[in-house]
Amino acid sequence: MANFETVEVSTDLLIIGGGMSACGAAVEAAYWAKKHGLKVTLVDKAAMDRSGAVAMGLSAINLYIGQAAGDNTVEDYVRYVRQDLMGITREDLVYSIARHVDSTVHLFEKWGLPIWKDENGKYVHEGRWQIMINGESYKIIVAEAAKNALNALGPDNIYERVFIVEPLMDGDRCVGAVGFSVRENKFYVFKAKAVLVGMGGAVHVFRPRSTGEGLGRSWYPPFNTGSSAYFTLKAGAEMTCQEVRFIPVRFKDAYGPVGAWFLLFKSVATNALGEDYMKTHPDVLEQYAPYGLTKPIPANLRNHLGLIDERAGKGPIYMRTEEAIQRLAQEMPDEKQRKKKLKELEAEAWEDFLDMTISQALLWAATNTFPEEKPSEIAACEPYFIGSHSGASGAWVSGPEDIAPAEYQWGYTNMSTVKGLFCAGDASGASSHKFSSGSFTEGRIAAKSAIRFIVENNEEPKVDAAYVEELKARILKPLDTFEQYKGMTTDPDVNPNYIRPKQFMFRLQKIMDEYAGGVSKSFTTNKYLLERGLELLAMLKEDSEKLAAESLHELMRCWENVHRMWQAEAHIRSVLFREETRWPGYYIRADFPNLDEENWKCFVNCRWDRNTGQWEVFKRPVISIVD
Repeated sequence: MANFETVEVSTDLLIIGGGMSACGAAVEAAYWAKKHGLKVTLVDKAAMDRSGAVAMGLSAINLYIGQAAGDNTVEDYVRYVRQDLMGITREDLVYSIARHVDSTVHLFEKWGLPIWKDENGKYVHEGRWQIMINGESYKIIVAEAAKNALNALGPDNIYERVFIVEPLMDGDRCVGAVGFSVRENKFYVFKAKAVLVGMGGAVHVFRPRSTGEGLGRSWYPPFNTGSSAYFTLKAGAEMTCQEVRFIPVRFKDAYGPVGAWFLLFKSVATNALGEDYMKTHPDVLEQYAPYGLTKPIPANLRNHLGLIDERAGKGPIYMRTEEAIQRLAQEMPDEKQRKKKLKELEAEAWEDFLDMTISQALLWAATNTFPEEKPSEIAACEPYFIGSHSGASGAWVSGPEDIAPAEYQWGYTNMSTVKGLFCAGDASGASSHKFSSGSFTEGRIAAKSAIRFIVENNEEPKVDAAYVEELKARILKPLDTFEQYKGMTTDPDVNPNYIRPKQFMFRLQKIMDEYAGGVSKSFTTNKYLLERGLELLAMLKEDSEKLAAESLHELMRCWENVHRMWQAEAHIRSVLFREETRWPGYYIRADFPNLDEENWKCFVNCRWDRNTGQWEVFKRPVISIVD
């Protein structure tokens, strides 16, 4: 076995991840831990300053209720999320996040985040729920607050560049995690009285649109690799909405955001013939009543209408940037003011990308694109698993005591079905549209609950040393495999005794793209394709035992792809189980192409049994708490 030092770390609460939910958890946990004399430890495979989905920056905070000003109510937001997810949402969880999110945003501003304000001192809204920010340093500001909170508890509470692979279990209780440093030969064993998972969603499970020289480019961060799903599944937690992937429509090739264009600039998207596809398919929207007949139209149905036109040969789809900018400029009363307004709008258009997707600004510059002169292509991306946006995949967690129905409440708020295992952000399912501020808020909620769990269940974790050694050998095995067989061929990438992580990822992506309804299949699948996909995944899982790594970085890539593979299997099994098409525009079951409210207005949940290795997939009821 590779020679790695074993480092043991004992703590009370272990937070895994460094993104927005983990930072929220760190801030809140530190506050309550100090009152009870507890230790909080955070471990992140990256560096907190630029970790998670907000790493590159954002130009807007997408969830702000505005309760104090009377702009909206929490109930309004619950209705909005329910509508966008076609009726399938945990309203108790959405309500819980929404009632606290404004205080989170006010903390961000207090810490130094620049939020746009009008002449009256009110936040500038991009849309009903969105407020504009100068957010190129958003994550750095939030991470600084989280690090300060943890450092105030004492030294050695933050471990960066450590990749967590597996949960540690004591019977039915999660008591820690194991992983390795991606910088030095150290194997880490974290023992804890409770664990909070915030390791993000999953990207590159499906073959991306960007291949070749664009490989690695995606809308959601490519370093989110399904670790939350893997960790919770391997702990035996019940999962939900694993079929509800998210396919955003973004500016083509560089994945630039469209929100500012639709909401702030009031732009329109059309097909190549100039037709507004949102207005030319009323019959399609009627098929998905009541959701298709209620504003705002759900994101998946908006995707669906554009894809219908593309399949009919009316592509490409364009964002009419030039029309939006000219129209706004023409609202000025005279020529001088119109020219000034035009310059302001051009600057805002470029700043939107420079704040959060610099590659889109580079692509515009490289292709001589002037947004005020001509439109830009937009396209549906490859599928992602992201429970904090318009997807919903994640763990099935307990709701808050004061509002959750009995069926949704079995313990501490945001605790999974595994004792001591808490989830937030992309790790928590069925509570979509959290975005950055809501994920941070959910991290706070989960952390406070986890500290309460520790105080009331203050048992020392029991960890079998022999089992830890077994995990260590298995996790480091790809290094040993490469060393053993690397000399048997002249090209280390081609070897009958092992498979390298990039090749493994390509196989996974090919399976998912061709059998689970990826880009090349126009997001369409059926029972027979899904069953074949499961067969091929089983073979891939066998070959995962032959993964090989030449370096620590490649060892991380090996395990990232194993994590993706588990996310893929949970997805296929859930799509296969749900015999309807509820989210066209995300995927279509060609053998069950219609919405079926009578039989399938329910959650599809799944669980992998730690003892038998068997999967079960089943229904859970949808219960509304808001009229």
